[in-house]
Amino acid sequence: MKIVPPKPFTFNGDNGRAVLLLHGFTGSTADVRMLGRFLQKNGYTTHAPMFPGHGVPPEQLLETGPDDWWKAVEEGYNHLREQGFEQIAVCGLSLGGLFTLKAGYTFKVNGIIPMCAPAITKEQDRRLYNGLLQYSEEYKRYEKKEEQTIEKEMNGVKKNTETVLTAIPQLIGTIREQLHEIKVPIEIIQAGQDEMVDIESANVIYDQVSSRQKHVQWYEDAPHVITLWKEKEKVHDHIVAFLEQLDWEGKE
Repeated sequence: MKIVPPKPFTFNGDNGRAVLLLHGFTGSTADVRMLGRFLQKNGYTTHAPMFPGHGVPPEQLLETGPDDWWKAVEEGYNHLREQGFEQIAVCGLSLGGLFTLKAGYTFKVNGIIPMCAPAITKEQDRRLYNGLLQYSEEYKRYEKKEEQTIEKEMNGVKKNTETVLTAIPQLIGTIREQLHEIKVPIEIIQAGQDEMVDIESANVIYDQVSSRQKHVQWYEDAPHVITLWKEKEKVHDHIVAFLEQLDWEGKE
């Protein structure tokens, strides 16, 4: 069975403000879609790009890397600028949260909201490997492939994970070294039951950014994909509250 991959989305709001939404590793725009709709209802235009290699067979994911994914972030930001938006915030989950941090010192943005963003590389390789294998197997089962075929293809996936699984911890290290360059308001959101990211990452980010306005919001019972959590409305409301008190007038 052929799976139709998720697509980028743009939901138009009416308050002249925009939020770039970034999904996670092995995830898709579906992970931030409900958040995008909620922000739209509150007046914000939201745009979520799809990272190359995501939402498609895992073999294609293994042919991509951080440079490809970051290019999608750049294109997403430029898309909003081309739509006439000068006031933009960035919000992302997991790998998207990591890129949210990079956006904070690369682009002109009003504020950033990293959710469950990694900043510690210890044991990250193992967590990424397990997460990648889980995604790969689930994808193949969703395709309704036979067990024998899945087993054979999974052996192929396992043999080709090294490049991408090496690249992500390197990316985390590179961005961590630049955290001090972040000066824009930042709202760090962290799930207490995060199975993919060392939860101390939230404190590392808080301690190392140079932002005057910074805060960590913990959700002790939430899992890694906090945007799909059963109490996600709490997160939605918190994000809107943060956005509402940003300086959207462009004053220095």
